[in-house]
Amino acid sequence: MTERPMSDPRADDIWIVDDDRGVRFVLGEALRDAGLLVREFGDAASVRAALREARPALLLTDVRMPGEDGLGLLAELRAQDIGPVIVMSAYTDVATTAAAYRAGAVDYLAKPFDLDRAVAAVQRALDGARQPQPPDAPAPDAPAPSSLLGDSAPMREVFRLIGRVAASDLNVLITGETGTGKELVARALHDESARRGKPFVALNTAAIPSELLESELFGHEAGAFTGATRRVVGRFEQAEGGTLFLDEIGDMPLALQTRLLRVLAGGEFYRVGGRELIRGNVRIVAATHQDLAARAAAGHFRADLMHRLDVVRIELPALRERRSDIPLLAQHFLAQAAQALRLPPKRFARAALKALGQRDYPGNVRELENLCRRLAVIAPGAEILPADLGPGAAAAAPGHAWTDALREWAGEALAAGEAEIHARARAALDQTLLQAALAANGGHRQHAAAALGVGRNTLTRKLGASRVRRKR
Repeated sequence: MTERPMSDPRADDIWIVDDDRGVRFVLGEALRDAGLLVREFGDAASVRAALREARPALLLTDVRMPGEDGLGLLAELRAQDIGPVIVMSAYTDVATTAAAYRAGAVDYLAKPFDLDRAVAAVQRALDGARQPQPPDAPAPDAPAPSSLLGDSAPMREVFRLIGRVAASDLNVLITGETGTGKELVARALHDESARRGKPFVALNTAAIPSELLESELFGHEAGAFTGATRRVVGRFEQAEGGTLFLDEIGDMPLALQTRLLRVLAGGEFYRVGGRELIRGNVRIVAATHQDLAARAAAGHFRADLMHRLDVVRIELPALRERRSDIPLLAQHFLAQAAQALRLPPKRFARAALKALGQRDYPGNVRELENLCRRLAVIAPGAEILPADLGPGAAAAAPGHAWTDALREWAGEALAAGEAEIHARARAALDQTLLQAALAANGGHRQHAAAALGVGRNTLTRKLGASRVRRKR
């Protein structure tokens, strides 16, 4: 058999590196069904051995594996100009996703992933394999751990976007309700970018009186207005080489929007009362809880400025849209508060975490954080109970409780590999509803059937089936 030269990879030769045999099998079969040739490896060492004889057209690698991790393998492949590489991981935090993209990954698949999406990502990477890749970002110092937390699908997408765009200099618009963590996203974009060694400067444009906002942004010269006794450097100059975060940009006065547009277009500005033209090198990240398109249509926001700011948009989900993240966030905030306030550590009882997950949070993550800080101080015991949560605990929607319990049971049953899960769940649901309806209607079958919205014969048949199951 003739060996294939290393410099001539097959266009359809895909390598999968993952210590989980199940992931390799399922993903490999999906790629083979798409007409691709697939080789599977359980660790980085096996890949390195195979590279002595061949090279892949594309490689998919897990991050955390025995021995060398996927990011180390990715860096080695990048140095040898082997790729493209797609990274897969169940750990979709900001630092990991950003590190993967910085090391040269063309895409990031968060586990568990949709197989159709994975195949599409492979095809897309193969199609673009011959296009020139952007230069590597300078080697960064180890970033500080991000305060952004979450493992829900909406947050995984947010992390993926941050990892994708952080290394670029594109302007970013962050949207989301008040309290969702827009400044945290802006800081993550800065910390994971090549500008991390330069300043990150934040300005809430809604918190500054309109007559002072121009001076805050651009600075002023001595004598520019009454009380201006010395030169003051504005936020644009303070952020030179770094990132300027403009929060609540939707509230900026129209006159100042015009001046900001000129700065974004030309990168130049004057201090208030000044004649010296100042050139700036600043990345703009803006945020708003408002609908800028609607404000532009109403004449309250310049459409051309909106398009300058909205090059890349990151939409932050409300906390009610990511309820599965609440226990993780609550425990983090509670521990953080105890450390900051020098208090004895506390923990949430399981029932308290469940109650927290059922509450409404109009103030989103910020409201949850404030609640946890308050509990760190006022909860009487080392374990926080549902009664400690206050009146809001009673406001939890009762309809969520049974579905949460069902979800937990299904997860445990699936993890244990149990059989006929759907049939057993349907049978248990039917039996529970029938018993409740009969109890509510004094055992009268016709009334119970009417209350449930089923026919009397259906109810009788289901009752008979439930008796047979109990006898078994």
